[in-house]
Amino acid sequence: MYLAPSLMSDEKKQNFQQPLILVVEDHDDNLLLMSYALELLGCRFICQTDSTTTLLVAKEHQPDLILLDILLPGISGIEVVRYLKQEPLTSKIPVVAVTALATREDKERILKAGFNDYISKPYMIEELENIIRRLLFGKLEPQPIELCQD
Repeated sequence: MYLAPSLMSDEKKQNFQQPLILVVEDHDDNLLLMSYALELLGCRFICQTDSTTTLLVAKEHQPDLILLDILLPGISGIEVVRYLKQEPLTSKIPVVAVTALATREDKERILKAGFNDYISKPYMIEELENIIRRLLFGKLEPQPIELCQD
């Protein structure tokens, strides 16, 4: 399997900085899958397994997007998003809930808490890509990622 080459000119590539995504996930397997998907998209990313410092990391690094698990030890994703949305430095950063909570009621409660979008585990990489591209409109290379098999 290989990544298809980008069709962007060298000049545009030099002036184009891939978006930075903060990932907060406490399970190693889920974190590995998420980092794989973000690499395929060409994103830069910071991974965290502990939600207690998410607000500080977001304020310091100003990511373009945050992918946040809901069921985290210590501070839940719901609490974290409330802190993020109250803080002027992070209030405009889009936050996507990445969670195993999959009922319609869960989704409504999560979106009402301040998340910009929601994806339930397990998810398809294409589904995650669609959400990321929509929320980061214009910040990713215009060509979609294509996987080819030999």
